[in-house]
Amino acid sequence: MMFATGLNIKKRVIICLPTYNEADTLPMMVEKLTRTLPDAQILVIDDNSPDHTGDIAKGLAREYPLLSVLHRPEKQGLGPAYIDAFKRIVAASSGPDYIVQMDADGSHPHQCLPDMLRACKRADLVIGSRYVPGGDVKNWNLARRLISRFGSFYADFWLGLRLRDLTGGFKVWRRDILARILKFPLRARGYAFQIETTFIAARLGARIIEFPIIFTDRKIGKSKMTAKIAFEAFWYVPYLRLKNIYKKHHENNDGP
Repeated sequence: MMFATGLNIKKRVIICLPTYNEADTLPMMVEKLTRTLPDAQILVIDDNSPDHTGDIAKGLAREYPLLSVLHRPEKQGLGPAYIDAFKRIVAASSGPDYIVQMDADGSHPHQCLPDMLRACKRADLVIGSRYVPGGDVKNWNLARRLISRFGSFYADFWLGLRLRDLTGGFKVWRRDILARILKFPLRARGYAFQIETTFIAARLGARIIEFPIIFTDRKIGKSKMTAKIAFEAFWYVPYLRLKNIYKKHHENNDGP
C-alpha cells in the first residue's frame, strides 16, 4: 500500500478518486480534472482492480506530475478506501486546505469543482446535491430515481439532518473537519459511508452546504451498487441514530 509517487502535500486542493475496474474511465477523468483544476493534486486509490486500473494509474502518474497512486491489496469497500487515503492526507505535517471526494466514472460534474471550492470558503463541507433546486439526475430510469430518492429520505428520517442528498458521493471537505471525523470509529464500508461521515460532521457542528449538480449516469462500465451495499445502508442508518455512539464518543473524546 505505497504511493507510486510522493504526494505534493503543499497543494491547496487534493482530489481523491477511489477506483475498482475503472481502466476505461480513469484516463478521461484525469484529463478533465487537470483541465478544470490544473493546480490540484489528484490521488487515485485503487483496490487491486482485475482490469489493471492500478497499472494505468501508475502510467498516468508519469504523465501528470500532480497525480499519485495509493495501491491497496484487495477490494475492501468504498469506506475503507477513502479512510485510508484521508488518514494519510491529514497526517501530513502540512496538508491541503480542501479535500475532494468524487467518483472516477465521470458521473460527477467536474466543471462544478471551482464553484464548490469557492462555496467551501464559507462552509466545512459542500455536498454536490442532486435534489436541491438546480440539481438533477440524467440517464436513470424511474425505478433507480425512486430508490435514490427513498435512500436520502430514509436517511434524513432517521438522522434528522434536513439535507436532501445524504447518499451523494461528490463532496468538498475542509481539512480540519475531516481530521476531526477521522477520530471516530468509522464502520460503513459501502455507500453508507457517505451518510456516516456527513452525520458525524453535523454532530460536530459543521457548516454544511448543498450545491446543485447534474448527476449523469456512467456510460462506460458497471455500477458498484449491490444488494449487500444497499442492505448495509438499510440497517446502518437507524443504528447510527438508535445507538447514538457518535454522541457518546464526541462527549468523551472531542469536547463540546
